[in-house]
Amino acid sequence: MSQPPAPMNAAQQHQFVWRIGQALAAATPPGWRQLRVEYRAAGRHIEADLLITGSDGLPRTAQPPAAVVALLGTLRSAMYQPGRGTWLGAILVFGPANVLSADFLPDLEPPWRRVPPPIGFADELRFFPRAEQHIPDWLRARAQLSLSPSPGMRTPRIYDGLDASGRPVVNREPLTPAERERVLAYLDAAPVVLAARSYDTDAFDPDRPAAVPLNFRTDGSWTWPGAVAYYLREHELAPDPELLTHIRAARFTLPEVGEPARDLALAAITGDAR
Repeated sequence: MSQPPAPMNAAQQHQFVWRIGQALAAATPPGWRQLRVEYRAAGRHIEADLLITGSDGLPRTAQPPAAVVALLGTLRSAMYQPGRGTWLGAILVFGPANVLSADFLPDLEPPWRRVPPPIGFADELRFFPRAEQHIPDWLRARAQLSLSPSPGMRTPRIYDGLDASGRPVVNREPLTPAERERVLAYLDAAPVVLAARSYDTDAFDPDRPAAVPLNFRTDGSWTWPGAVAYYLREHELAPDPELLTHIRAARFTLPEVGEPARDLALAAITGDAR
């Protein structure tokens, strides 16, 4: 499994933006006056537009090269700040010899061509976790989170981020076979509080038939999707380190989960603050 890119400092960010401009210029016929690329992303959902101003001063739309889109994705991942998140929209403008402007939007909603589904925004918060105070109300609403999160009910990250091609990246220590079985037993024994009849695609092996359970379980303190146990079982991907610490502290013994705790978990998942 690949590792997430190291965070960039301001100078590295500027150099990387210039690299994107060079890649755009190399793929654009000569004679242009200005290149404006706009990139929008939430989870796996990506949109990119290019506006080329020619020698006649007229702007024309074009499709950005795939290599440039990949570089923009790498820049977005590398600009992630723990607890703060990363930007969902960026507008870069280049002249023939310089960067005219570079605007990044970490908190404002980008002008989507097609608004991503709620799972896209939920994935955004899993891939690039934010502290509660750094989740704008619009993002919370798009992800179908409660505006007043249920106290004490936590949800794990499934992966640690995405690489430039949109595939998940992780940076976690693998479990021993014995502990893996104990963690799986804990995850599988927790009661299901929400389930769908369909299955999701395996993010690490998308050519497989869809088999990732679309359900949620809870132990009264944490609520997790079926993907957590699936990826541990199929790809040996350890759970979110904080959830794993919680399971170890419980000595791998699931507590009794009463109806109030199940209702609280369901409210946390659906955003229905009862």
